[in-house]
Amino acid sequence: MTMTSPSELSEAYIALGANLGDREATLMQAISELQKHPEIEVLRCSNLYETDPVGYLDQPCFVNMAVAVRTSLEPEALLTFMLDIELRLGRERTIRFGPRTVDLDLLWADGRVMDTPLLTLPHPRMMERAFVLIPLADIVPEGEPSGLFEQIHHALDNLDGKEGVRFWKTCNWHSASALSEN
Repeated sequence: MTMTSPSELSEAYIALGANLGDREATLMQAISELQKHPEIEVLRCSNLYETDPVGYLDQPCFVNMAVAVRTSLEPEALLTFMLDIELRLGRERTIRFGPRTVDLDLLWADGRVMDTPLLTLPHPRMMERAFVLIPLADIVPEGEPSGLFEQIHHALDNLDGKEGVRFWKTCNWHSASALSEN
């Protein structure tokens, strides 16, 4: 378990998904909202993938992606901010695994292991979900010190359901964020 003091920067990975409205625009807005926080810097964005719904199947396909961020926030404070972004972007929680304007999940924070009423790290189902692992594989560098790179690739090698995750497009967050600020 890696521990950082409140003033130290840590790297965290966040999964994003949307299947209602303008999915791509909503995901880009969520990334911009993360970047606006003074203690969060978006480092890398994965490609965008169109994915079949899992769990509750009677809903549109999702667009999923992942981002790497550098932050001085503790994981629970980061998650609280992420939940606030979801609310501001119209997220309503009516059906478990159901349709949503946006979903942000904190997957990993510098290899920390946590289990609190608000947050479990690493995310308890991330290694079972191709729609999380495939985008995450785009942005976790080989040699990352916590061992996450190896864990992702081992899980992907042994995971069924990857055919439900299809490359959709390259993330153009930087150009999209520049446009939204004008």
